[in-house]
Parts: sequence; C-alpha cells; structure tokens
Amino acid sequence: MLGVRAHQGACGGNPTVTDGELVGIAAEVRKKAYAPYSGFAVGAALLARDGRVFTGVNVENASIGLSVCAERNAIAKALSEGARDFDALAISTGADEPTMPCGVCRQVMWEFSRDLRVIVQSASGARVTTTIAELFPRPFTSYLPERS
Repeated sequence: MLGVRAHQGACGGNPTVTDGELVGIAAEVRKKAYAPYSGFAVGAALLARDGRVFTGVNVENASIGLSVCAERNAIAKALSEGARDFDALAISTGADEPTMPCGVCRQVMWEFSRDLRVIVQSASGARVTTTIAELFPRPFTSYLPERS
C-alpha cells in the first residue's frame, strides 16, 4: 500500500520505529506536498500502535480554506485503513525552525490519541518533541464520547 509501511522490530516481532526513522519518512514524503500558493511543503508520518506508518502531505487549493494539512491527511489515511490507536506523529517542514501544527490539526490529533507524541523537525535539523497534551491543553470536548 502506498504510504503505509509496517515496521517490525527485533524485540519479539513487536512493531517499533524510532523517532529518527519517523522524521525521515515525514521528510521524504514532504517532497510530494502540493503547495503552489504558499511554497510551504509539509510532510507527516503517523505511527500506529500496531507498527504501521501512515503518511500525509499538505494539499493546497486556490480557495485557501479548502487546503488540508499534512497531519490531517495522515490521520485520514490511517482511519481509512482501519487504524484508530496512535503512538507518534512526525512533522517535517522546510522552515529553519520547527513549525508546530495548527489548531485544527491539534484538535483532530487529540480526538484520536490523548497521549500522542509529536515530533517536529525543520529543514535545518532542529527538532522539538512534545505531546498533544502539552500542545493542546484545553481541547473542545462537548461532543466526544467517554473513552475507557
């Protein structure tokens, strides 16, 4: 499947992928972004708990409000393949400094993983590792079902 990779570690076949590998996947897929208006290409790589990695890129549109971020595209791809539990999301941009996800992406990320690790790396190699809880401490929750 295009954009979905399974990573099997040496530890009893448990799925594993390092932060460096995840960032590398995000950086590689960033080359496929469609950003003719802003020139700001973004790649994302989402690690599911089962070891699969789902990628996404930002896709811009002449009607800017119709553009979709790389993070949400990776999550949508994962959901369409049946994944619902996630460990980490790597984001790669061409900026000099790490660029954090937008508020819309933060809300979508939080919806599916309250403990998601977020790794953001710039073109210069500067990296920030945080969590969705740190990035988004007060999400919108009015319509969310209780999770066990």
